[in-house]
Amino acid sequence: MAAKAPVNDLNTLSVKESGNAHDSAGANGTANGDAAAEHSGEESDDDADEHVTEATAAAGQGGAKEKKNKKKKPKKKKKKKKKALTVQTEPPSVLISQLFPNNNYPKGEEVEYMDENRYRTTDEEKRHLDNINSDFLSDYRQAAETHRQVRQWAQKHIKPGQTLTEIANGIEDSVRRLVGHDGLSEGDPIIAGMGFPTGLNLDEIAAHFSPNAGNKTVLQQTNVMKVDIGVHVNGRIVDSAFTMAFDPMYDNLLAAVKDATNTGVREAGIDVRLGELGGLIQEAMESYECEINGTTYPIKPIRNICGHTILPYSIHGTKSVPSVKTNDATKMEEGDVFAIETFGSTGTGRVYDQGEVSHYALRSDAPMVDLRLSSAKSLLNTIKKNFSTLPFCRRYLDRLGQEKYLLGLNNLVKSGIVEDYPPLVDKKGAYTAQFEHTILLRPTVKEVISRGEDY
Repeated sequence: MAAKAPVNDLNTLSVKESGNAHDSAGANGTANGDAAAEHSGEESDDDADEHVTEATAAAGQGGAKEKKNKKKKPKKKKKKKKKALTVQTEPPSVLISQLFPNNNYPKGEEVEYMDENRYRTTDEEKRHLDNINSDFLSDYRQAAETHRQVRQWAQKHIKPGQTLTEIANGIEDSVRRLVGHDGLSEGDPIIAGMGFPTGLNLDEIAAHFSPNAGNKTVLQQTNVMKVDIGVHVNGRIVDSAFTMAFDPMYDNLLAAVKDATNTGVREAGIDVRLGELGGLIQEAMESYECEINGTTYPIKPIRNICGHTILPYSIHGTKSVPSVKTNDATKMEEGDVFAIETFGSTGTGRVYDQGEVSHYALRSDAPMVDLRLSSAKSLLNTIKKNFSTLPFCRRYLDRLGQEKYLLGLNNLVKSGIVEDYPPLVDKKGAYTAQFEHTILLRPTVKEVISRGEDY
């Protein structure tokens, strides 16, 4: 989920870490999102009842023999045990914890540190620090594998002619099934599920658009759509995005942004200065141009959207990764989790707020306000119990059965308790693209946790 750069040109963000501890979403997660199981037939039992005849001697003369029939109890029919599925279905429905038992989830792409940090790979102290982070890594890898399986299914099945609401619900329902939390009971979305609302951003809309109830927008053959998906397990958020286009004339736009993001991922590491990293990203992206309908456009990085650190239950941390060179001397540090995301545009390379808001989040530094509106008080209670500081959208409130909440929601925004995130838009007629990965700067290696065969 994109972080908008501050007005004073790419200063660091200031969102405090939310350190709430919540229930585990591991291999024995709740039954809310039970996976489909394979049903096998029952064994047949054709044995007839057996009869045994016993003869008894009659007492006295002329005694007759008496027969008794004893019935054996019928054998119980044995049922074969249901076999747990070991492959994913389409659409995805099998728990990730079932596919990878004992929290043994796939690792991301591990990259050794270079130069003065090369020692970290084999240093005993650093390896010990890595080993004590087993829960942290297990949660992140479960979320990342969920992200990979859902997005790869989405890439195969998203087609022009589908509505954005249909696409968003398909992605989000799949995520909830795979982590085993449908998000319908109170507090369930906090354990595991969506890390933020699915972004489906068309053409000049770069970020922060998700369809609200009643939206009837249909994906067209000529659209360029950014798909931004967040998955969390126990507040560990994997933030990763890709762009889909159905006309090859946009290929260079997508290639430019993918190259820029991969450059950022490759060059990121402990002690790297953020402003210098932005310069490398900018250089990669600006080396491309794209011809669209006979006009050649230079690909410009969108300079007022940044990558960012990710904190527990907080998608935007305290550090920003620019897409252009700046004087920010802030260093990446051991233990940081970064979303490396870049946006390219055929327009101005700057975005502004425009359109109906769908994304909201409870502020971690929210002021103490005496709310007079009863609907605002009630809604705030619902937000705290179900999302904490995780971003949410109106559709998520609808799923929880909330009604007529807009007045209360707007009151919370005006009071500074909830932050809204309007769509970020370049000039009309522009085309924008986005690619994004989440990286963990572990003590021993850099792990590109969201890396997959697709991107």
